[in-house]
Amino acid sequence: MIFSDTALSGKHVIITGATGDIGGEIAKVVTAMGAKVSLTGRNEDKLNKLKAEPERSAREENIFIQPAELNDAADRERMVDAMERKNGSIHGLVNCAGVVKRSMVTDMTEEMLHHVMTVNFTSTVLLTQLVYKKMIPNESGSIVNIASLSGLRGTIGNAMYASSKFALIGFTQSLALEAIQHNINVNAICPGFVEGQMARDVIEYKARENNISYEEQKKITSNTIPSGALTQPEEIANITGFLLTGIATNVVGESIKISGGSVV
Repeated sequence: MIFSDTALSGKHVIITGATGDIGGEIAKVVTAMGAKVSLTGRNEDKLNKLKAEPERSAREENIFIQPAELNDAADRERMVDAMERKNGSIHGLVNCAGVVKRSMVTDMTEEMLHHVMTVNFTSTVLLTQLVYKKMIPNESGSIVNIASLSGLRGTIGNAMYASSKFALIGFTQSLALEAIQHNINVNAICPGFVEGQMARDVIEYKARENNISYEEQKKITSNTIPSGALTQPEEIANITGFLLTGIATNVVGESIKISGGSVV
């Protein structure tokens, strides 16, 4: 870890999508920075396993888990209230919850589109609104939205996911200009292919589409990245940790690319 274990000492940070590859790594880094961390996801068993991992168990008193359906207004409010009761006023929010659903436009359904937009955009916006209102009286805070390179460029078979991430980046930029008036920083991180389940799902989809093996498709994918490597979750976690600290006060409304040079 590149930060001291007191860099976020005593500060309360909420992380959604904590059971995913990126969310889990962010939880690990932020906990190690001394934060009081509230983790949410749909699967309580996975959240409990996350909390019990050796690198977190030593700081177990600083970790609170609260499963929730973020697309349900009452559940969102219950979750945030429970987190505040346990860990106090909120300093940071990291929105990691997300789904990937690939489909050509001719094949997508209204149900598929609604699901992707609800998880990746609408529920994120509404949770952020709830938390942001609680940050305003404190005149400080940081909100980090995990977006994607797909929010900066469209690609074949990716219309739904790209649309949700374009929307999230637009929301990030607009909120950032409002929130900085209250000393609250809002930014997005835009990873390319990240080593983990989402990347595996996309590579498998493309492998089937191209009628080749997974390993062949992964090699093709890696070769399209100038650095020749997929992004590691800890790279995203370290940038997130930086944005949550007081060092990043003049980083406002940015979409920080971590892409191995895929988009420059």
